[in-house]
Amino acid sequence: MESYTKFFLRTFGCRCNQADSAGMRTRLCGASLQETRNSSDADLIVVNTCTVTRRADQQARQAVRRLQRENPNATLVVTGCYAERDPETLAAIPGVDLVLGNADRNRLVELWHSRTEDGAKILRSPLDSDRHVLLPGELKTGGKTRPYLKLQDGCDARCSYCIVPSVRGRGRSADPEDVLAEIRCLVHQGYQEIVLTGVHLGSYGRRLPRPVRLPELLRRILEIPGLGRLRLSSIEPMGFDRAIVHLAAGNRSFAPHFHIPLQSGCNRILRRMRRPYTAERFLDLLEFIHSRLPDAGFGTDLLVGFPGETDEDFDATCAVVRRSPLTYLHVFPFSTREGTEACTMPDQVPPRVLQERCRILRQISGARNLEFRRRFLGQTLPAVSLAKEEELGESVALTDNYIHVSVAGSAVIPNRLIQVRIDEVRADRTLASIVSDR
Repeated sequence: MESYTKFFLRTFGCRCNQADSAGMRTRLCGASLQETRNSSDADLIVVNTCTVTRRADQQARQAVRRLQRENPNATLVVTGCYAERDPETLAAIPGVDLVLGNADRNRLVELWHSRTEDGAKILRSPLDSDRHVLLPGELKTGGKTRPYLKLQDGCDARCSYCIVPSVRGRGRSADPEDVLAEIRCLVHQGYQEIVLTGVHLGSYGRRLPRPVRLPELLRRILEIPGLGRLRLSSIEPMGFDRAIVHLAAGNRSFAPHFHIPLQSGCNRILRRMRRPYTAERFLDLLEFIHSRLPDAGFGTDLLVGFPGETDEDFDATCAVVRRSPLTYLHVFPFSTREGTEACTMPDQVPPRVLQERCRILRQISGARNLEFRRRFLGQTLPAVSLAKEEELGESVALTDNYIHVSVAGSAVIPNRLIQVRIDEVRADRTLASIVSDR
């Protein structure tokens, strides 16, 4: 088989997918392939898909077709959660050479070298055969300044709307010593901020031969010499150990930023979603964090228009948001996923109503975020400077409490821990100036 020299990697979806793509990038580079930012130059094209909504599926199919048209001579591989859930649909797209399930993603180099020439081929091993999360070693970020390190994969929860357990498998964790070694390597490479991610990050370590709690691992990470800043990605409220807050309050290297999915502020809807907490418990958790870290940024996910959601249920969600210290919202319209309990539930919310509810919550989110950013007008905050590959819009730096800022004037060298002064706050932008650059 011809030896390829360049690869192009397109990623959809969450930070776990970003971390998975970084792992594939690392292994491909280790096999002496060179990444290109231009798909038309690639010998190998890899599309890492998401399947959390129908729109995500559609976007992936459109991208696969477009990439094949732009470069019909490249080997085209599709992997990720959509490839796990519905490989036949992807394999039927003209020009697709290989469809890899999530359990086979780490074998990409091996499978690419050994593939046959008999058209599209599906390889999807049982997810439960992968009992541990394997870290790639010397993670390559594709130019991003903030590497996403996936400590945990899979989920044992059975939320009635969620397809993720079906495409990611049971909860499993990386060995803590492997995690520490990987972070030491990232620190040695000079990365100033490291983001820890997982499908259900709060459940980290429960199934390891010697169970380890997430706070225990975080404490050991924070002791690594030379560590700049550590940030957590999304962590579920039912898996949030309050010892994490004490660690964050006592260590400047721990970013005071917490993304904790609520999904709904109505207890009746939470029960239908099979979410094992109440809105009151969620509020109590955020107030606990806020009392110890008053400048922290708080984000959440809200699933709008769940089957049976009434106007009163939606109003309850809005009320919880307004009572909370939340500083931004990720708002998602409900999307049926075959294979989930919610797919067959009656009382589906009409699309027009769903769209209006999303609009209202996004408006609330904008107002809350503007209010939060205005609190820091004239103040100096710690931040990390970003590269253009960071996919955070026009942001030049990200404060430790998750304010995206633009810096006017001279170019800012990425991957530096800096101090920025908030000079102007607009509805759509936060303008800042650099006070110090260490």
